[in-house]
Amino acid sequence: MTSFMSTQEIASYYEGKTQAILRRYGPGPRVHYHTGFVDEPQPPTAPVQVLRQSLVAAQERMLCHAAAVWRAQATLCGDVLDVGCGLGGGSIFWAQEFGAQVTAVTVAPSHVAWVKRFAAQAGVASRIRPLVCDALEVPGESCFDAVVAVDSSGYLPREAWFRRLASLLRPGGHVFLTDCFLGRPEYEEPFNHYWHTRIGTTTEYLTAAREVGLREELADDISLRTEHFWAMTQALTQAEAQEKELSRADEAKFAASLSAHTLVRQGLLDGGLRYALMSFSKSR
Repeated sequence: MTSFMSTQEIASYYEGKTQAILRRYGPGPRVHYHTGFVDEPQPPTAPVQVLRQSLVAAQERMLCHAAAVWRAQATLCGDVLDVGCGLGGGSIFWAQEFGAQVTAVTVAPSHVAWVKRFAAQAGVASRIRPLVCDALEVPGESCFDAVVAVDSSGYLPREAWFRRLASLLRPGGHVFLTDCFLGRPEYEEPFNHYWHTRIGTTTEYLTAAREVGLREELADDISLRTEHFWAMTQALTQAEAQEKELSRADEAKFAASLSAHTLVRQGLLDGGLRYALMSFSKSR
């Protein structure tokens, strides 16, 4: 089984992706780096800017759906820990839409300045505290009402992470996560290789949560609503490549990216991969 990356390896990986994320999903202030809901995809021949705008809208649509499923009006309005916050898109979403006080955790030091800048642009600087920290070492005990992890939990050893979450949550608190999960073993190695992660099964998460006394609340399969998102990222990758003259190194990156996005889409269609929203709660 693929081992988990070190904190420094994860930080380097995301530091190197920052500008690409901004180009594709910016300009902000809510910049996301996760899957989205596309019910009616743009044609593959659509202009680059149209594809980008559609993908950003899809990411917001997924968060709105998650907020409804997770009853965010009641559960994500207090002290929230955003694990793997990226450039702060989700943190700003929870602060703006539900009045949350968010501790936005990242392992990429340069992302702190971006989170602060975007939070200020969104008018919620006082509600967001960026923190450079390993997710297993977030300080405090019984200090959060909710923990959110959007497409970030695959980088974390599940048993150790859930154990830390159980300590960080106040009684009655919640863990909310959405991620890509493994359905069949042949998808594991290529997925992990490209995304530099360690994908898990939903059973692995459920077991880790139960072992520390967290109760499962729901597991909502959203695979079919995310499939078109990956079709559009394929189209965007191809359109972006056509806009410039590629070096051999660029051609190799393009081929790897296209192959990885094709793999995810195929996995969502045939059950080899699945996207799901999950939530857990701590007893009062």
